[in-house]
Amino acid sequence: MHIYEKEFDFVIQRAKSLERPARMVVAGADCENVLKAVFEAQAQGFGRPILVGNEDRIGDMLKRLGLFDREYVISHVPDYEINTDYHVYMKRALTIINDGLGDILVRGNTSTRNFLMPILDKKIGLATGLVSEVALLKVPYYDKVLALSDVSVCINPSEGQRKKIVKNIVNVLEHLGIQRPKVAVLALVERPSFHMRDTVEAQNIVRSHKMEPIADCELVGPIPWDLIVSKEAARLKSFECPWCGEFDAVLMPNVMAGNTVMKVLTMSANVNACGVLGGTRVPCAIASRSSSEEQAYLSLCVAAAMLYEEKKA
Repeated sequence: MHIYEKEFDFVIQRAKSLERPARMVVAGADCENVLKAVFEAQAQGFGRPILVGNEDRIGDMLKRLGLFDREYVISHVPDYEINTDYHVYMKRALTIINDGLGDILVRGNTSTRNFLMPILDKKIGLATGLVSEVALLKVPYYDKVLALSDVSVCINPSEGQRKKIVKNIVNVLEHLGIQRPKVAVLALVERPSFHMRDTVEAQNIVRSHKMEPIADCELVGPIPWDLIVSKEAARLKSFECPWCGEFDAVLMPNVMAGNTVMKVLTMSANVNACGVLGGTRVPCAIASRSSSEEQAYLSLCVAAAMLYEEKKA
């Protein structure tokens, strides 16, 4: 068993429990690690690949990877239809989803901007409100999978937008079977100071949650990273909170902080991670084009697990 299978077993088992394989629509399918991941999902019984992009390039890659003889559908998009402002791979993928022919949208060889902008399009997109990415990581010294958000979409969210990001975090975690998650509002220090905007915003968000719950969760902040992940750090700093070392999620102050923390952990500390979008009508798996095959596969598992909970409901 791969280590990621043990770490994310609660997600993988939900994905494998789908009554029928999810139709996974890959926008820009000439992406090696994503292709491997989608066909692994097929081999595990919960994925059916629908590959959107240039048929020749996809076919050449499938042959090179030894996947050409597998079952799949290719939706061919000629290169001349592609422009840099609005990626036709995504337009075709969204058409497939909106026509009821696909269950999960998967980012392939498309830039972050070209993947997200069509999703936010009011005519053909999938947004049901504020869209944010929820990344799930298994840090070696931490006993559970930890969610971080936002890490790619909302560049510098306002307090109001950060409350909506909390809702997206809780919704994703609830779909994974985590009820009333414990969410930490990350800040540089644990005491509010008017010199540090992040601490004041964190205090405001938590106060607002106490008066009128943002979502069905526990919310703590401001709180720095060491206190989020370590009971011992909390003891040494005399910080009174029963959930230090046990938080399920971290609300990041901005996308720079979220993306940097995620990439430092995944690229420098060999941490397994995956990502999905919150605030969309169907599950959207959003692995980076530089992600490993394992990370791309885990993103598909999370998306399929979310679909499983929706079908069950």
